Amino acid sequence: MNVFLEYLVQNWGLILILIAFVITLAVTVFLDKKTVRRMYILIALLFALSIIVYTEFHLSETGEYKDVRLVMMAIRYSATPIVIAWVLFTLMKRARWYMLLPSLALAILNFVSIPTGIVFSLSDSGELIRGALGYLPYIGVGVYAVVLIFVLIWQSNKQPAEIIPIAFLALAFFSGLVLPFIMGKDYSKIFCTTIGVALFVYYVFLILQLTKKDALTGLLNRQAYYAEIHRKSRDISAIVSIDMNGLKAINDTYGHLAGDNALTALANCFQKAATIKQPVYRIGGDEFIILCRKTGEEELILLIERIRKNVEETRYSCSIGYCYAPNGIKNLEDMAKESDEMMYADKAKFYSDAPRDRRSH
Repeated sequence: MNVFLEYLVQNWGLILILIAFVITLAVTVFLDKKTVRRMYILIALLFALSIIVYTEFHLSETGEYKDVRLVMMAIRYSATPIVIAWVLFTLMKRARWYMLLPSLALAILNFVSIPTGIVFSLSDSGELIRGALGYLPYIGVGVYAVVLIFVLIWQSNKQPAEIIPIAFLALAFFSGLVLPFIMGKDYSKIFCTTIGVALFVYYVFLILQLTKKDALTGLLNRQAYYAEIHRKSRDISAIVSIDMNGLKAINDTYGHLAGDNALTALANCFQKAATIKQPVYRIGGDEFIILCRKTGEEELILLIERIRKNVEETRYSCSIGYCYAPNGIKNLEDMAKESDEMMYADKAKFYSDAPRDRRSH
């Protein structure tokens, strides 16, 4: 079997995954161009790394070109933290280039190891010898993986549908810390495929989640709201209705960008106040709803207090209403109606306390 065909046999699964990744990126309309470009670079990194890994193992079998093997080992040891750092750089909102610096510093150290053996070296028989800093690449990967998972959880809505795929991605990355010590160097042969599959699955999940999210605020959207009330209606013990005050005045006076910023600021207030059992939805222009699953009345009151406190720290305001009905004693339609009525009463009080032409707000 020639070298090219052998490479295809060993990496065909990875190649198919990367091709599928490229195709889905090319047709997606949900991600911005910068994120898509970074994902293309990530795909190219994985493909190039698979070639390096194959070539290195091929040379180890022949016992030739020891110096070339050392260079390829330096690339392989460097690529793992760089790949995960690039994943973090791609998926993190407001990512900064300096988060790549630790992985680049590790890469420099790996290449310094070629003449010094400080991280790794090869015996006369071609076996790996770990140097004084032989475990540093694994530590670097571990730190990046922990930061990546923390960032993804922090950016999520904290709902199980979002946490489970993040846990899957964590499993894939942390397997890279454990399996090398179980499988030995053979794990390097499946590293690229493992990461490729994990990233593609997470990417598909990301696209699915974006269809459920409001593009402006990042909250769940109306479609997700309807899906939730039909799917888990028995678990909903309370509904909170929220409406922003004065959005039209902001749009008319300062422009729609200022209005968008106001909605985003309020959405952040609601999201920070809510718990994992209290998903927040934007169902209209300035209309929000929180569905409280298996939430007691005391928890509900505390939620509303947190919302009011968070909103008071901004220059905006909102009207709030709620309906609490444990044990399914009311249907959701009646609960939503009662919650809206309380919210409209709160809004009427707001405008009566600060007399204005309500039609202009």
